[in-house]
Formats: sequence, structure tokens, C-alpha cells
Amino acid sequence: MRVEWRAALDQFRTEVSSQPGGTYTFSFPIQQRYAAYDPRSMPALVQLNAITSEFFTGIGRSPIPVLLPFDTSAWIEARQGGAADPANLARYQSDFRPADVFHAGLSGYDATFALAPGAGEGLPHRTFAKPVEVQITGSLLVYDLADPAGGKGEPVKSLSAQFPDMRRFIREGYVRYAFTKFGVPYVVSIQCLDSAPRPRRLACREAYPVAERFLKALRVAGGLPSRQRQDIASLTAERPVVASGDFTYRPSGDIIAKTGSRRTSGRADNTAYSQIRFPLVRVPVATRSQQFARRDKTKLVGGTYPWRDNFCEDRSFNVGQCASGFGHQGQDIRPRPCAAEEGAETCDDKRQTVVAVRDAVVIRAPKQQAATLQINSRTEHIRFRYMHMNPSAMDTDGLLNGRRVVEGEQIGVVSNYLDRPAGTSRHLHFDVQVFTRDGWLWVNPYTTLVSAYERLIGGRGREIGNEPVTAAAVAHALPDAARADRHEGGEN
Repeated sequence: MRVEWRAALDQFRTEVSSQPGGTYTFSFPIQQRYAAYDPRSMPALVQLNAITSEFFTGIGRSPIPVLLPFDTSAWIEARQGGAADPANLARYQSDFRPADVFHAGLSGYDATFALAPGAGEGLPHRTFAKPVEVQITGSLLVYDLADPAGGKGEPVKSLSAQFPDMRRFIREGYVRYAFTKFGVPYVVSIQCLDSAPRPRRLACREAYPVAERFLKALRVAGGLPSRQRQDIASLTAERPVVASGDFTYRPSGDIIAKTGSRRTSGRADNTAYSQIRFPLVRVPVATRSQQFARRDKTKLVGGTYPWRDNFCEDRSFNVGQCASGFGHQGQDIRPRPCAAEEGAETCDDKRQTVVAVRDAVVIRAPKQQAATLQINSRTEHIRFRYMHMNPSAMDTDGLLNGRRVVEGEQIGVVSNYLDRPAGTSRHLHFDVQVFTRDGWLWVNPYTTLVSAYERLIGGRGREIGNEPVTAAAVAHALPDAARADRHEGGEN
């Protein structure tokens, strides 16, 4: 995207001019004497980042204007009067609590705020009795998917003056508000149920006024210009040359017959969305259905091969990439059981290691049963979610919001937690989300996992089915420069 930094600076000048010390606090040069991407050309933004980084660590890393519900003018005025209180940050954030998540990287930023029950003057009463979480993402990078449902939505009249191109829509369990500002796509979203209000589930109609309060409070809170970039072309993923002696897999989209929602089939997707380390350590493993395994007539070799896609299996989850609009969201990975001759010292069925697939930042609140790793680099804005590990164990290990992990670091063990211990079979659910103009969407991780597994075992798998395997069967979403960016300093 080409960022309109001058428009962002003009908006920021308007926002801070309402308080007495604003024009004195910030420097707005009349003429630009430096290159557009040189921070010296916009000293007011450098000064702004210095102030807001007290609450939003690393905000200056964002290459796009950071929009947050933070009233810089009010904060500065209170600080100059000796009345600023960081413990009462909600006062300067339209009653939203301090950010639960704030992560700025080389592609943009992500943040999550919450509005407590009863907070927010003028908001209507809601049945939902818990804090409402509001997420916002702004990104210099967007992923273009084959997405028939993309780009739809309805205008929001109450916000049309502030966001002329805004559209509101419900996708994949979230009400979303997508808009463009300063040439950059932003999406604000709230997880909700498109039904009648319930005490334990937020109805989307209850989420609307909360989202609109958040959007009306958005102000320029930071960010700095960076050099202009080119569009990112795809390339072929690295794959071993030597064939594996036993690893086989069925084609992407080839789910068990009649196991898709409304008896639909799977969706072939031969894209490896990122070059990752495989999330389990011990091999071999089985990537196949945990819900419809008895219907699978494929003869397994050693209980593991061939692998089978289960991304679009019948579930109640909204998945836009599946033909019916519903699916599994990810892949189930089952570790091999310990052999009788293996002792407890070398193999324990209940201690199968799960590792980070990349250097990443953790998104996870206490007690949550899902852990998400986020990549925000120059060439990727992507998330990987792990499910069914025990929440109490993750809490004890500190796998919580903001923690940084490195590729290959142990982050847990394969478990069977689903709302409660022993709530499902012992396996790891792994899924992938990418940022689009409609916000974060689930994409099929099957080919990404095939590619990662081949690198782990050092052998190329053999695809069995109608389509022969070729050197280009796995298309990677990153340019050559991405490999260097993965391990450079800064975010990754």
C-alpha cells in the first residue's frame, strides 16, 4: 500500500490542536526538507511515538499510521496539569480498558481492547455479562485470496463522515468493520453470535454499538514512514530432492467422502502460506480426521500414512474458504503412539512435544484453550493457532499475551482438552489465518504442513490420488528476500 502520511499528519495536527499545549508539544514543520520516509520530515510523529510508547510498546515500528481509541490531547493536558494517572487509562480511551494485546511490526499493527460490563456512558443495556473484546488490525500487507464472499457488506450511516468507504458484515464468527484510511486497510472486529442475545454469548446486535463507540474514538496514536515497497510475488517452497521411503499424502481438498457440511467436498488449496517448522517433534505423525476416522477406508501404513486433508470437514464453524461456508478451520495432527519396546524415558504418550513453528509473538489470555502465534514481518502478516493443549499448563508456563517465542521452542504437549480435560481425542489442532481486506480469515494449512513435514524428515512425500506430484505442487507465498527477513533483527 502507498501510505498517505501527510494526510495522517494533518489529521493528527487537528486532533491535538484542541488542547492548549498541543501545538507547543509537537513540531509541525512548514516545509518538508527530507525524504518522505525519513522520520526527520515528520518530527511530530517521533514525538507522538515517544509519548504513546509508554502504553503501546514498540508503536514506532509500525510503517502505517496506528489508529487507537487513545485521546492524546486529553492525556497531555492532564499530564501538564499533574492529573495524569496511567492506572486510569480507560478515562483516555473512551472507557475501554488498557490494551490486552498491542503488537506493532514491519507490516502494521494489531491490538485488542475490552469494554467491561456497564462501562461506556450512553450504551444500551446488553444481556452478555462479560467484557466485550474489540480487535483492530491495520496492515501494509494484505493477502489476496480466491474469495467469493470478499468485499461485501453494508454502509454504516453513523460513521460515514469519518469513514466514507466503511462496510459492516459478519464473517467467520465476527462482526467486522472494514475501511480504508490514509491509503491503508483497517478492520475492527468483535466475536459474536448472529442470533438472540444470551448471557454467555455476545449477540452481534449487542456488538454493534460497542464497535461504533470504539471506531468513533479512533485517533492517530503513532507509527513512522518507511521506504516504499513492491508487490510480493509467490515462489516455489523449498522441498527435499530425495524421496521419502514411506511418507504419502492424499491431495489437498480430498476429504473423506460425504463428511463436508451439507455433504460438500473439500477445497483444493496447494498454497504453502508460510515456510514453517513442523509443530510436532516426534515422527511419524498422522494428519487425518479425528471425527470421521471410522469412515476412512484408506489403508494406513503404520497407523500414520497416507495423510488426509480435513480442513472442510463438517463443523458449525464459519469458514469462507469451504464450499458450504462451514468447516473445521484447520488440521488435526495425531502423534504416533509409543511402541511397546520404548521405555518411559524415551517416549511418553502424554508428553509429546509441541513447538513454535516460527519466531513469533503469542496472543493468548489466561485460561484460554487456544494459543495463537503471530508473525508481523516485512513479508508476512499471518497467524498460527494451536488447540487442545491444557490451559492451566499454558498459564503455568507463561504462554500469554506478548510473550516472544523462537522457532522450535517447546510451547506445550499434545493433549485432549476441549472445554474440559479429556474433551476430545489426544491430538493437536493447527490452523492458519492471513490478513485480508475482510480481516483475518482461515485458510487451508494442509499444504503448509506437508511442506514443513518434508523438511523435518528430509524426504519428499508422494502424493497418491488423481493428481501426480510435481516440483511445483507446493507454491509458497513469500519472495526470496523473505528467508533473510525471517531471522533479521527487530520483529522476528
